Amino acid sequence: MEHVLSVPRYITSFDTTKMEAKETEVLIVGSGVSGLFAAERAVQKARVVLVTKEKLEESNTNYAQGGIAVVMNQGDTEESHVADTLKAGSGLCDERIVRLVVHEGPARVQDLISWGAKFDTEGGKLHFTREGGHSISRIVHAAGDATGREVQHVLGERIKSLASGRMKGRLDLLEGYFLIDLLTSQGECVGAILADGTGKRRVVWARTVILATGGAGCVYRETTNPPVATGDGISCAYRAGAPVMDMEFMQFHPTTLYIAGATRVLITEAVRGEGGLLRDRNGVRFMPLYHPLAELAPRDVVSRAILKQMQDIGDTHVYLDLRHLNARKIHKRFPFITEVCAGFHLDIAKDLIPVRPAAHYYLGGIRVDENGRSGLAGLFAAGEGAATGLHGANRLGSNSILEGMVFGSRTGQAAAAYAADLKEISRPKLKNKVDQGQFRSFAIDVNDARASLRALMWRQVGIERNGPALSAALERLEFWSSYMLGKEFADRNAWELQNMLLVARLATLAARLRCETRGVHYRTDNPDRDDKNWLRHISYHVRKK
Repeated sequence: MEHVLSVPRYITSFDTTKMEAKETEVLIVGSGVSGLFAAERAVQKARVVLVTKEKLEESNTNYAQGGIAVVMNQGDTEESHVADTLKAGSGLCDERIVRLVVHEGPARVQDLISWGAKFDTEGGKLHFTREGGHSISRIVHAAGDATGREVQHVLGERIKSLASGRMKGRLDLLEGYFLIDLLTSQGECVGAILADGTGKRRVVWARTVILATGGAGCVYRETTNPPVATGDGISCAYRAGAPVMDMEFMQFHPTTLYIAGATRVLITEAVRGEGGLLRDRNGVRFMPLYHPLAELAPRDVVSRAILKQMQDIGDTHVYLDLRHLNARKIHKRFPFITEVCAGFHLDIAKDLIPVRPAAHYYLGGIRVDENGRSGLAGLFAAGEGAATGLHGANRLGSNSILEGMVFGSRTGQAAAAYAADLKEISRPKLKNKVDQGQFRSFAIDVNDARASLRALMWRQVGIERNGPALSAALERLEFWSSYMLGKEFADRNAWELQNMLLVARLATLAARLRCETRGVHYRTDNPDRDDKNWLRHISYHVRKK
């Protein structure tokens, strides 16, 4: 189902003939698991420039706690993992993609191990844990609850060693550069405009571009995501002409630490997998009232149950209870959570942990095929910012790093092959002028606008939705967009706001259109799943002004 939303083509003025320029065969934006895997693969066949918004280590991958879902445990089967994924996806998974990812996952884990990854073991063999929605223990993990950090570190070291070793001169790393816009010519992506920390802009011309820019959790007031997750790649791709899909599907993680003054730290689902229980302030274990799997129910079910329980008892949070579990084992299994909670004088083996849901993982994004190709020639995407068809309407726990590895690898290889087929790097003379009219950028309090946007999305496009609230949110978003999009700003904070506004509009439009409940998309005014009318994806493409 295709729909159109008109937006300005570029958000900045430029003249490429007067800008500092660099060229490469493959430009990769983003340094999470998908971007680093893509770089590792692409550099084997092509010259690569890898761009990061912050330091190489700053990505959603680095904060991932649970682990990697992979069929490597004795007694597990690909069919079982496929079935669990399809069930979680509520009818919208692409089964062909699911089978591909599940099949290739073990080889990618072996890649990490060969590069030095140290996953947790028991008796000399990989240790597997279980999370909600999985029919068997198949989650490999590292340092207890710091899997993402281990994956990020190993891949980062791999890339640095290639850049300084045998691939020196073929792999360049640009840290601290912000992606402002993608450049297109004659219907093809030919590069990007970047800005460094001072705001100075430069062009990188490329035969092909891979966006591995992550999700958009920061569109919401409550989120587990780091500050870099502002939907930049999705927005840039959409403005350039690449279709986006499944924008209504934001997965909310049920349990994030909720303490005044504390960053919204994720409390991994593996805590419940190890036997953690959810209780309200009255000590009532409430999950059995909502689902037969209780604490191991799918994330959307647990998130809504927590929300309902908070509303019923008039509280801002509930509690995770690990007091009945072996203290030594719990501290060893979850060292990161132990450390974080200790900073607030909480012992996770003795004290209740206050938690509530938060925006966690974006299932929508740039629509791509099995090799990461988008609908715009020369543009590829992988990771959380890409809609691959793996997750459908709800992501199965720990399938995210799995997807990032498999699609990062496939996309890097495909992009390098695409670049090899082009005879030269295109450097067209491109210009753009943003019409300011009577607008002056100093008239906008960007921080206030960001806070207002995030609060609106949390209240009206959050865990529970309804038609009137979505229509009201869309009206407000379109008003804000009327004076904040298509105007010239000069710093990253404002550019991020423009990207967040576009993602928010696309998400709200799709959520209002889908008049049913499916997966993470819950409509209180349409509480039933409607396969007759809505067993399909919603895509948007741009109508250029």
